[in-house]
Amino acid sequence: MGEKLIRYSPWLIHFNTGACNGCDIEVLAALTPFFDPERMGVKLAPNPRHADIMVVTGAVTKKAASRLKRLYEQMPSPKYVIAVGACAISGGVFAGSYSTVSGADKVVPVDMYVPGCPPKPEAILDGIVKLLLKVGRGG
Repeated sequence: MGEKLIRYSPWLIHFNTGACNGCDIEVLAALTPFFDPERMGVKLAPNPRHADIMVVTGAVTKKAASRLKRLYEQMPSPKYVIAVGACAISGGVFAGSYSTVSGADKVVPVDMYVPGCPPKPEAILDGIVKLLLKVGRGG
């Protein structure tokens, strides 16, 4: 039942695991009135306990990995994760570095990937919509 409800008003929490801020700026741009994500019910949640979808940006450092896992565990079920940008997907230029894990999916289950360095706001919103469609059809 909860999986059907998320497609009507998904609340996002954004977590930067340590990045150049390129993806962060694009995520914030995607949430502005210019792109109007509220027409789809998408809002930024003030707290992980209110969030349905976590948007992860940046290369996941070993220090940030435990915080990412803790935030994910604080979210109510059903919960979903979107990895935005090359760093969150695979570690990007930092892949194989001593201080990073290669991608957010090594720490939490990722449901949608939005590639790019950084991806455009339109691509981020497209990823959110595709996740909502995937959830809506039970896949």
